[in-house]
Amino acid sequence: MRLSSTQINAINHLDGPALILAVPGSGKTTVIIHRTHKLILENDIKTERILSITFSKASAVDMKRRFTSEFPNEISNPEFSTIHAFCFRIIRDYSRKKRVSFRLIEDDKEPHNKYRLIKDIYQSLFNSVITEEKMEAFLSYYGYSKNMMIAPDDLVKTKKIEMDEFRDMYRLYEESKKKNRLLDFDDLLTMSYDLLIDNPKALDYYSKKYDYIQLDEGQDTSKIQLELLKLLASPRNNLFIVADDDQSIYGFRGAYPKGLLDFKNVFPGGKVFYMEQNFRSSKNIVNLSSDFIQQNISRYKKQVSTDNPYSRAVQVIKVKSAEEQYSYILKNTGKNPQEKVAVLYRNNLSALGLMNFLEKNNTEFYMRDVKLKFFNHWLIKDIFNFLELSQDNTNVEIFEQIFYKMKGYVSRKMVNWLKGRHIDRNVFKELLKYPGISDFYRRQLLELELDFKKFQKMTPAHAIRYIRSQLNYDSYIHENSLRYGYTFEQLKEMLYYLELIAAETGNLHRFRERMSDLKDLMLQSSRKWSNITLSTVHSAKGLEFDAVYIIDLVDGSFPSASSVEAMESGDNSLYEEERRLFYVGMTRAKKSLDLLCYETMDDHIASPSGFLNELQFFSK
Repeated sequence: MRLSSTQINAINHLDGPALILAVPGSGKTTVIIHRTHKLILENDIKTERILSITFSKASAVDMKRRFTSEFPNEISNPEFSTIHAFCFRIIRDYSRKKRVSFRLIEDDKEPHNKYRLIKDIYQSLFNSVITEEKMEAFLSYYGYSKNMMIAPDDLVKTKKIEMDEFRDMYRLYEESKKKNRLLDFDDLLTMSYDLLIDNPKALDYYSKKYDYIQLDEGQDTSKIQLELLKLLASPRNNLFIVADDDQSIYGFRGAYPKGLLDFKNVFPGGKVFYMEQNFRSSKNIVNLSSDFIQQNISRYKKQVSTDNPYSRAVQVIKVKSAEEQYSYILKNTGKNPQEKVAVLYRNNLSALGLMNFLEKNNTEFYMRDVKLKFFNHWLIKDIFNFLELSQDNTNVEIFEQIFYKMKGYVSRKMVNWLKGRHIDRNVFKELLKYPGISDFYRRQLLELELDFKKFQKMTPAHAIRYIRSQLNYDSYIHENSLRYGYTFEQLKEMLYYLELIAAETGNLHRFRERMSDLKDLMLQSSRKWSNITLSTVHSAKGLEFDAVYIIDLVDGSFPSASSVEAMESGDNSLYEEERRLFYVGMTRAKKSLDLLCYETMDDHIASPSGFLNELQFFSK
């Protein structure tokens, strides 16, 4: 394999700390693989004395495969590991020595897992079931606290946390794990670090065990992960970090790009190598994306270049509606069925309309992300509860779940009275018998009953629109969105996609079937190959495609509303991460890149993403 001079310089680095800044498509994995081979072959370093750490299990497997493929006659068998797998070995060695045992609780298929434990803790604290949103929020804050080495109290003081229960849940979660010797993935990091800090002999053993430590995807490394590796590398400091600070996109789970920016301060004698040649993308894409990312302030300055020729110019496509984006993509991807295509988006929710459209047009696709919580979201359940009640107005259980989410001013006291009657009759007519009911409430209930009769006969799409406008459901979600951890615009977007799906169905039964079909389609598409890949930008990192389409490029979606809000308050860090994320999306493309935005969604005028304005400035 032919290597560039900058790759060779990095590969030839032997002793002392080194930071290799590898731009997209510059062959960073190639460098680690060839350096590993050089250490073994030319420097006579035993494979067991080289610790190579990468970000994910999939990356570790891929690096192993590529090493074997590149050097098929190599007798040595170097190991490529994730940081969590390595830390697990430290804890396992400690457990054997101390004759104690710990149980990992990450497998949600096991009866004893962290999700079950957190559910039980929440139930004990608040006597209610934790929602998926709160579970996700807790785990996000908890993981950030552990990875950034910030105590929960300090985290609450320094970071905006939309979860009042966080500290109490954190405390009980930690106590329960400690009492029962349970560990989650984050504990593997913190416990290993504490073991090495508190046991000088253990630290001495592991630091002498490895002569050379290599870290792949250094920009995704959290603070505690970096501190662990610095501990292990000391005192020789043969730490070889391959990274690109411009591709650090996991700040929400503790990625610590500042560790890269502080490299020269931590290791004054350390060397920094710049791998600035992009072997992947056309000159159009490289030039434009390079100009774009240079607007970030917290970064290493680089001069990205490519020897690849100019190709098709980067296209900014503005259409009237979200659905027109899908038509444009389908029309263009059909020209070359052999072309590897990716449709990328900022949020998983964007996959819904696209997936629905492609399936209707008999177009197969592969979907990288199947964590879409849309189908089980409380908002979707609300809408189906309204529709179900219109079909069966005797269902008190459903009425209890939505009575306070619509007009009518029905009180909890009235609902409790209704439940106590145990009568299988029209809920609105029964409430008219409530003791001492006023004429005002009587009129409200009669009007509600009439409303439910009206949309009982409507198609699902029209019924949803009626629920939102005439039953004041939009007013409810507008007033309560932040309490649920959403913006009003995010919830309206969910309703927009729900109406899009409902528009193809004529009744509630068919609507339910279509939702079920789409959920199955999403799961099945993750297990089949297609030349068309649907993915979030986060999940597409590290991949490359002939053609890339980035959709839904409107303000509030990409960049996110929270990043814009933070920037307006003087904090640019979130916005710069959003810009890095967009840069990652752009640089997945080899030959063509299309950036799509729409004018309206749900009767709302959408503004093109600020990133498109920045790009158009550079392309002039």
